[in-house]
Amino acid sequence: MESSEAEPTVIGGRAAARRAAQGKGRSKAKGKAGKDGRSFIRRLFTWKKIVGTFFALCLLGMGAFVALYMMISIPDGGNPDATLQSNVYKYSDGTLLTRDGQKNREIVDLSKVPKPVQHTFVAAENKTFYEDNGVDLRGTARGILNTLSGKGAQGGSTITQQYVKNYYLTQNQTVSRKLKELVISLKLDRTKSKDFILAGYINTSYYGRGAYGIQAAAQAYYHVDAPKLSVEQGAYLAALLQAPNQYDWAIASDTGRKLVQARWNYVLDNMVEKNWLDKAKRADMKFPTPKAPKAAPGMGGQTGYLVDAANNELAKQLVSEGKSDNVNDALTAIKAGGWTITLNIDRKKQAALEKAAKTQLTSKLDKKKRKVDGNVQAGAVSVDPKSGGVVALYGGTNYFDHYSSNASRRDYQVASTFKPVILATALADQAQTQSGQEITATTTYDGTSGRQVVDHGTKVGFGPPNEDDTNYGKITVQKAMDYSVNSVFAQMGVDVGMGKVLKVAGQLGMDTAGLKPVPAQTLGSMGASPMEMAGIYATFANHGKKVTPTVIKSAEQGSRTEQMPDPIGGQVISREAADTVTSVLTGVVDDGTAKKSVANNPARNGQQVAGKTGTSDNNKSAWFTGYTPDLVTSVGLFGEDAKPPHPQVPLTGATGLIPGSGRINGGGYPAQIWAEYMFGVTKSNNKFDLETTQGAAVQPTWTPTVTQTPSRTPSQSPTTEKPTETPSQTPSRTPTQTPTQTPTQTPTQTPTQTPTTPTDPLNPNGQ
Repeated sequence: MESSEAEPTVIGGRAAARRAAQGKGRSKAKGKAGKDGRSFIRRLFTWKKIVGTFFALCLLGMGAFVALYMMISIPDGGNPDATLQSNVYKYSDGTLLTRDGQKNREIVDLSKVPKPVQHTFVAAENKTFYEDNGVDLRGTARGILNTLSGKGAQGGSTITQQYVKNYYLTQNQTVSRKLKELVISLKLDRTKSKDFILAGYINTSYYGRGAYGIQAAAQAYYHVDAPKLSVEQGAYLAALLQAPNQYDWAIASDTGRKLVQARWNYVLDNMVEKNWLDKAKRADMKFPTPKAPKAAPGMGGQTGYLVDAANNELAKQLVSEGKSDNVNDALTAIKAGGWTITLNIDRKKQAALEKAAKTQLTSKLDKKKRKVDGNVQAGAVSVDPKSGGVVALYGGTNYFDHYSSNASRRDYQVASTFKPVILATALADQAQTQSGQEITATTTYDGTSGRQVVDHGTKVGFGPPNEDDTNYGKITVQKAMDYSVNSVFAQMGVDVGMGKVLKVAGQLGMDTAGLKPVPAQTLGSMGASPMEMAGIYATFANHGKKVTPTVIKSAEQGSRTEQMPDPIGGQVISREAADTVTSVLTGVVDDGTAKKSVANNPARNGQQVAGKTGTSDNNKSAWFTGYTPDLVTSVGLFGEDAKPPHPQVPLTGATGLIPGSGRINGGGYPAQIWAEYMFGVTKSNNKFDLETTQGAAVQPTWTPTVTQTPSRTPSQSPTTEKPTETPSQTPSRTPTQTPTQTPTQTPTQTPTQTPTTPTDPLNPNGQ
């Protein structure tokens, strides 16, 4: 009994002892393993937890990406830096005049880039561009990891991603920027065509040499426009994008040149692989060595004046079309860039006008010797009367020295260059003198200096002196124009009506807004610019059809072409009236105040010339505006004090002429500049096609009565008298047309002796 009960106790005791021993062993390993005997690390990274964590991170990443995809949208516009462009200004023949803007960039439509050249960029950067979804996930992931690890930028992005970075985002290497790039690229690829993306890429990329976009790059490296690029040239530009400065042939090291040639070959080989280039043609291709860099044309010299003239003209057009509220807003929009503006400026004529101004005037100015020389400003505009195009413009010696253009300034009196407008109004209106005689080229007026103007028997309180106070007595309108007789045109203006004269002046192109008609305007007391005067005389040259001088030939912004108004308008005055003015103005050149500088100029080669001199009160401005059948040019000189606030001052004594007797006048430097320029660029032996029987260009119809010998005060008297004409006298120029009418009047008196012909007809200083 007892023995049987003790056995289990022994057995249980042994088991307890074993458990106690195991417990002691486990207690020694306490902290190193848990109850199940596994280590802490093994329990923490079980395969189930690893897989679970991986899927959780994937889900979290996918969720975050979906959230980013929903939150990030394609920006409405590009970043400020990417949208900056230059305006490109070209001469009439398409050659570059200048670029004006903070970035040398001109965006061009992809359609203007040859298809093979488009393929060079795809072959260089992203062969799968036309098939992929716009992103390279592995490249983007690698870029993010490298950014996080501080290894910097890495390649591998698609063309779409590079375009997004260039245009919508920035070049900053941050994780947030890369994520945005990824999302926008995916969305852009879904919503835009591949051509849209490729166009954006090649137009926003930087190519070195300060060139942004393919057009600027084509000019910078090969001096051609993008549409003229060859496949070889395109492959070089595409290769450049990897390292523009390192691969620029002009500054590249030997290693850089080898690398860019290798990449050029890589591009072409990829094109063969993609069947974009024939293998045989590829084998014949030679590396197109880029041209040496050329200095970007600036705004100095006349360039700034030309650019300003074009911008102002375009701004006015945008306002007239309701595309801008005012000119200032329009100019701001234009200067934001993106315009390609081709001017009517002819390169050769522009150079010739600049040379003439320098040779005949500015080279003779020395402000160190003579203070007055620093006050001389010159402006000129040359217009084709058939097209209205401004083919040359002179705004001053240098745009950086005198920002406001003298070609468009209208703050100086036009003086006697306004007299043809009075005659044109009289002829167009068939006006009569107060005695009832129709005003024609042969009508006689009293040319007494200072004669009081009469309005139907009443003196109007205006009696202007003639140049040098010369008295002419009875004189024809033709001779009064030749010698610029103030007293005659003062009376004629009142006879015609100054209200009518100003109306016609406005129709011809002068800004007469706000002017009230007064007799003093007969002497050109109002202001006008060389541009305006060139337009008025161009209308005469165009047989009375309105000519508006136009600087811009064409203006484009992207795919939009701005429609500019037609420079040639309707008939302002009759052809006969306009042609008669032209005929009369030939006398000013051949027999009058412009004879010495223009008619007798040795450079003249048979060109028939019509024109008018002008010298304002107190010699503050001097003009010559004239034309041949194919070109009109107005030249003005202005006395402007070099010191602020730049008041008007006399030109007298400039270039060393003796003060008083040696004043600057229209028959002097303005006519000399005109002659050197015009006789160098106009057709030889060119004659006017005139439909008139009046004026110096055709046979005279009668001879005026001479009632007195011209006399002068001040004390200096002319040594010669005004020449006498007889009806049979043949003019010095060849008539373009034989008169069909006979004289309606005959002289009432014949001079008893024939005066000696003056060497410089009665007005040696040339008004």
